[in-house]
Amino acid sequence: MGSSLKGRVGVLGGTFDPPHNAHLAVARTAMRQFELSQVVFVPNGIPPQKSVSDGVTSEDRYQMARLATAGRRPLSVSRIEIDRDGPSYTIDTIRAMKEDCPEGVCFILGADQMSEIETWREPQALLDSVPFVVAPRAGISLSFLARPPFDVASIHVLDMGEVDLSSTAVRDRVARGESIEAWVPRSVARYIEERGLYRVGVAARSHGTGGQDR
Repeated sequence: MGSSLKGRVGVLGGTFDPPHNAHLAVARTAMRQFELSQVVFVPNGIPPQKSVSDGVTSEDRYQMARLATAGRRPLSVSRIEIDRDGPSYTIDTIRAMKEDCPEGVCFILGADQMSEIETWREPQALLDSVPFVVAPRAGISLSFLARPPFDVASIHVLDMGEVDLSSTAVRDRVARGESIEAWVPRSVARYIEERGLYRVGVAARSHGTGGQDR
């Protein structure tokens, strides 16, 4: 399982299209279980491997993540990817954040994204660069963690129930005119309503805990 994560900064990347209560539950569980110093939400700028919803800007997703974490210290949000030119790659973000965080970092993601990490940019370098904290996902067996290249990485599985909430489901409820206040922080629901997000042409694309891209 690797060394202790105590005091490290947890990096939770994703499209956050929109952020929802499962993102917060994963962040809080990671902090408590591994004694992290903080968890930073990192909204993707231009995700190379997935699209985001029509009519929803990077700034919208940043603002929703900011609202979701407001008053929930030590959770915070970084603009590192949405302010970066070109596609957002996790390996670049991790390298930058390691330089900025002498206490060390770890990367938090869902089991579904972890299982696809070999399709990301420089996957072996990424697996070698930091410890990973993996949230169980409904329908995803963790048996893949026992095979290469995962078997030699530092991987820590969260002790929590399988996450079965997705941004896709939230967007679909909005499109159907149904309430999402049980699924997202009230401030996020208000932001979506006030700006009319996800009401037309909702694309069911982001289906992960963190909606990882790369």
